[in-house]
Amino acid sequence: MSKKIIIIGGGAAGMMAALSVKRNGGDALILEKNDRVGKKLLATGNGRCNYTNKNLNINNYHGNNPKFAYSALSEFDVERTIEFFESLGITPAVEDNGKVFPLSFQASSMLDVLRYEIETQGIELITEAQVFEIKKKNQFTVTLKDKRIFEGDRVIIATGGMALPSSGSDGNGYNLCKKLGHTITEIFPGLVQLKLESKFLRALDGVKFLGVAGIYIDNKLILEDSGDILFTSYGISGPPVLQLSRTALDYMNKEKNVELRVSIIHTKTQEELLEYLVNRFKLMPNKTIEIALIGLINKKLIIPLLKETNIDKNKNAASLSKDEMRKLSEILTSWSFKVIGSQSWGNAQVTAGGVNTAEVDNKTMESKIVKGLYIVGELLDIDGDCGGFNLQWAWSSGYIAGLNAAKN
Repeated sequence: MSKKIIIIGGGAAGMMAALSVKRNGGDALILEKNDRVGKKLLATGNGRCNYTNKNLNINNYHGNNPKFAYSALSEFDVERTIEFFESLGITPAVEDNGKVFPLSFQASSMLDVLRYEIETQGIELITEAQVFEIKKKNQFTVTLKDKRIFEGDRVIIATGGMALPSSGSDGNGYNLCKKLGHTITEIFPGLVQLKLESKFLRALDGVKFLGVAGIYIDNKLILEDSGDILFTSYGISGPPVLQLSRTALDYMNKEKNVELRVSIIHTKTQEELLEYLVNRFKLMPNKTIEIALIGLINKKLIIPLLKETNIDKNKNAASLSKDEMRKLSEILTSWSFKVIGSQSWGNAQVTAGGVNTAEVDNKTMESKIVKGLYIVGELLDIDGDCGGFNLQWAWSSGYIAGLNAAKN
């Protein structure tokens, strides 16, 4: 007789877990709190759904023990993921840095084929089903907020974390796991914009440039990334900043002073830029420094940079001292800001922290505390970089949990 497996949450990991249960001879029931499944999936990759990454490496994952993810990511790997979705009708399109999208470049394509598969496989789906409690005796009893009760042989919790609460991620999964005896590590937003301390933010708001950003602790570079960077009224944004945000917030949680340095002109070293500025200003002896910087950097940057370096904007470019030019070359290649926080969960793409992975079997996703309970995806203390890594973790962990729940 096939086992009945209740999957709590109809996101990426939950849908994959349900299909894996069914393909391995189990009977799956999805309980989804929203009025439809896959709400968060529609928002991924700016609506284009970057569903995996060809350049995946275990170093793309974070948590107290990132190596926990290795087994599941190896068993249901990138190639198997691409093959799986191709079998459902998704033609892969590989872009820069190994990012894989559906060739339609629509996240809705991913959701449509998953929903079609769930329906045609006869998987029971109940929406607007908010789980209140899970109890285990011989079987699992799952009670909803509206008092409806469901019984099953196994339970897979795939509720997601706290990121993007508008998609239904409200952290309820942590409470469910906690009540069942699991410990939760500190959770905080990942892949999120950073708040900076600076009196120039209002003036800088909207300035976008191709540059390099780095996180520094005690004057030591911890991590850096490059790409489009955007100053905002609260701080800084852009893909490189999102990639650095987890590291920055992790150190903030450890009560360290976190510094973000941006290189607005990253194609020259500080010394090369100094030499360039000396020659540049010789060519424009009658221009003020404010005018002489036009064409080199975004106009909105000029006054804040001059104020930060205490250089009079009306001073003739040719009369700048070597020290003043050195200050300019320093700030343009490494402008330092204190990180004071991040934007809220509503802006975060992923949750950092979660269920302690030491309490979960990395080969099966089964809880070591409650037999027959499986925990997957973002709910665990595993999060990936931007670029399809988090969805791959959802597919891999969901697949492995479904396989083992159905067979064991």
